[in-house]
Amino acid sequence: MTATFDMSRNVDLALQDIQARVASAQRSLPKDVPAVSVSKSNPDDQAILQVAVTGPFSKQMLADVAKYQVQERLQTVEGVGQITLSGAQARNVRIWLDASKMIEKGVVASDIIGAIKSEHVEVPGGQLDTGGRSLDVRLLGEALDIQQFRQLVVKKGKAPTTDARTGVATPGTAPIYLEDVGLVEDGFEDATSIARLDGVPLQTLGILKQRGTNAVAVAAAVKARVTEIQRTLPEGMKVDVLVDSTVYIEESVHELELELVMAVALTALVCWLFLGSLSSTMNVVLAIPMSLLGTVAVVYFCGFTLNTFTLLGLSLAVGLVVDDAVMVMENIYRHAEMGKDRVRASAEGTKEITFAALAATLAVIAIFLPVVFMKGVIGKFFFQFGVTLSVAVMLSYFEAITLAPARCAQMLNTSREGRSAVGRLVDRGFGALERGYARVLRGALAHPIKVLLASLVILAASGTLVTRLKTEFIPSQDQSRLNVRLSTEAGTTPLAAAPLLAKAEARIAAHPEIARMLVNLQGSSGQISLTLVPPNERKLSALELMAVLRKDLQGIPGIRGSVQDPSQQGFGTTGGSPIDFTIRGSDWDALVAASNMFKAELEKRGVATDINSDYQVGASELQVTPDRRRATELGVSISELGSTVSALVGGNTVGKFSTAGRRVDIRMRLLASQRTRPEDLSLIRVRGANSMLVPLSMVVTQQEMPVLQTISRLDRERAISIKGNVGAGHSQAEAMAEVYELAKTLPVGLRVAAGGQASQLEETTSGLWFAMLIGILVAYMVLASQFNSFLHPVTVLTILPLAICGAVLGLVIAGKTLNLFSMIGLLLLMGIVKKNSILLVEYAEHIREHEHLDALTAASKAGPLRLRPILMTTVATMMAAVPPIMGLGPGTETRSPMAAAVLGGLTVSTILSLVVVPAFYVVSDRVKTRVFGPKKTRVAAAAGGESV
Repeated sequence: MTATFDMSRNVDLALQDIQARVASAQRSLPKDVPAVSVSKSNPDDQAILQVAVTGPFSKQMLADVAKYQVQERLQTVEGVGQITLSGAQARNVRIWLDASKMIEKGVVASDIIGAIKSEHVEVPGGQLDTGGRSLDVRLLGEALDIQQFRQLVVKKGKAPTTDARTGVATPGTAPIYLEDVGLVEDGFEDATSIARLDGVPLQTLGILKQRGTNAVAVAAAVKARVTEIQRTLPEGMKVDVLVDSTVYIEESVHELELELVMAVALTALVCWLFLGSLSSTMNVVLAIPMSLLGTVAVVYFCGFTLNTFTLLGLSLAVGLVVDDAVMVMENIYRHAEMGKDRVRASAEGTKEITFAALAATLAVIAIFLPVVFMKGVIGKFFFQFGVTLSVAVMLSYFEAITLAPARCAQMLNTSREGRSAVGRLVDRGFGALERGYARVLRGALAHPIKVLLASLVILAASGTLVTRLKTEFIPSQDQSRLNVRLSTEAGTTPLAAAPLLAKAEARIAAHPEIARMLVNLQGSSGQISLTLVPPNERKLSALELMAVLRKDLQGIPGIRGSVQDPSQQGFGTTGGSPIDFTIRGSDWDALVAASNMFKAELEKRGVATDINSDYQVGASELQVTPDRRRATELGVSISELGSTVSALVGGNTVGKFSTAGRRVDIRMRLLASQRTRPEDLSLIRVRGANSMLVPLSMVVTQQEMPVLQTISRLDRERAISIKGNVGAGHSQAEAMAEVYELAKTLPVGLRVAAGGQASQLEETTSGLWFAMLIGILVAYMVLASQFNSFLHPVTVLTILPLAICGAVLGLVIAGKTLNLFSMIGLLLLMGIVKKNSILLVEYAEHIREHEHLDALTAASKAGPLRLRPILMTTVATMMAAVPPIMGLGPGTETRSPMAAAVLGGLTVSTILSLVVVPAFYVVSDRVKTRVFGPKKTRVAAAAGGESV
């Protein structure tokens, strides 16, 4: 039973509560049920490393080295949580009983079990007081070696007797030893798993890290310990790391760091091209390390790690942290061009822009603060991202109004003399651009309503693009790894499944894209972990290879195969299947029929592939029913029947054996040739009245029946779970939409509930849209308090719908999906694009207040004056999104959708905001004037003390 708790629940306290409930329930269970154990685990835990032990040695030696040397030494590495063994068999003393010899010798299973318990014991005997010192006494009654164990007496003989009256002598009987009724060997437990590397058997150890530890650091420590262990192993034996999933993590983080450096370099280049001055560029670029280093300090003290989301926040912050410095520096530069000295220009320019910069900064933070409070697993990721970005933006504001003016007062060069050729070219270019924009803006403001109507048409037209966007939780990444899951008919033994598995291995190995193939077979199902050659050395991508492998596996009779993308595991998902849902209800037969219908319909419609469910009829069960009347007549107890069948057929543990300082299990079972058919149970004898041997068939009846392999319930309802991958050409959202469409046809009493990735997609989508809505409302309140107006925040926020249109256009052009990361891009966009509107509206209001102009004239004048900082901050922000969209290294599949949304949204919103926001500003002022009358101002008269 698995209990899942809310993220806010303390797992350690929950464990104590569960243990208390289990302890109270234990008393209601049958006496022979073993004590229930309770443990805590993370359902998303996957082995970060696969370590193998190989060499030309005996199976026993390899197993001992793997378990007692490698496993025990790796378990002490800091951060290692659990180690799973595969392909290894625990050492056992095996007693293979011969039913024919047991009948011949008159021995039954209970005789052997009783003999081991009575003749193979080690008992403490207390202490002897030897006058001043005590001496412990211990009875060493256990067999010292296998040969001595074989000599255990399982049935005592009878001594010869002579009848005193008649004088007739009766010969005695010899004792029956264990070796007389079976074979005893130093062997292994029954094989339940098989591990192979490229067809060669081996012992593998899966390394799972502890929760909260750094996967890369743990993997590095394990690899260092593996190197130490290798030096202590016999010559020819190797311990090696086969699969290291942290390599991709390390490479993608390194790629993020590289993109961070590239973003800084590109931002510096943009600043130099826009400003045309090295001193001005240095003023702006110095804002980056100050803000980022301060943010890293906050990240450290918050206990965060440098992971995908914190590094993503830092790389995106590169373009944002220069915005405030650019606005301040550009305004100082403009004041200096008026003839003011650098100190005065810095003071007055900073004072004039402080309000607009604060409004823009708070507007960005207002978008991300609600994201910090998102619930669930995704909320944990977004919390770190939101905190990182918000802190970076806030620090950039403080830097812009303190250090940036100080630098400008000392090193800003506004002299036209000695300007570089680039500087002169920039001045001429911006001069021409401002004049051209001024003409366009005057034309647009002459017909503002037409401009707004045109923007609405663009908005409606872009709405059709939304239907072309595919939706998924997280995009697939080419990690140069794939997992192949294989299953045979339920109940198939590993030895019987091995030949089928070998056929699958042969077909997979034929592909040149496969570098290494690690096979783990457990029972009737197995998993093949594929390591691919690097992307630049293969013709097929990981997704393309998945499709090819599916076709190969479909051609093997007796095997059901599915190919899984390991990049889909994580982010709180269970099992990494994009399609994941359960059918619930009280009628089991209806549930079975519904699950079969779902699997058939989803495959028929092509929206899903690799569909599996946990409903398996599979193997039959041989039901042995005691004939109570007959058993009573023959003096056979039901417990005797149960223990005999369990020991001889099941192979129970009947004791412990000491060897080389270790305790191994003693297992007793019939010879394999005597337990292959139901009829073989007739060979088993039990002890009846008067020590008579009774055939098992005389006191039981047998019936072979098909049974379920598992009986599952969710939230105390009967449920069948169905999982699968998305079909070619479809999206996760489309597949789940088909699931919900089919759910409408279910009979009354049945329902469908999403799980795993599917539920995470729904939760994340609704959570992000809600957070975005709250962020916009918070931003409106912040802007309303800063502008002291209910209308101007609306003017600022008019650009948001157009920014979303641009983001959708960018995703469609780039061929990306709407997923977790592109939604992050949309959130970021909501914060960025408001800055341009704030700059325009704030300066227009500033002009109206100081120059007493109407809205039309103020907007016409504010636009060209704010054009340079708007374009500069926009392009600087876009530069941070350029490295991810280029797709240069690992992990770009997750960052490129976000970059596409940001680039598309910024491009469209910036172009349109330069005309739409002023047009709305003019129209809203006219409406306000008609409703409330003209704006009243109080201005001091030039000559007298009267006011106008």
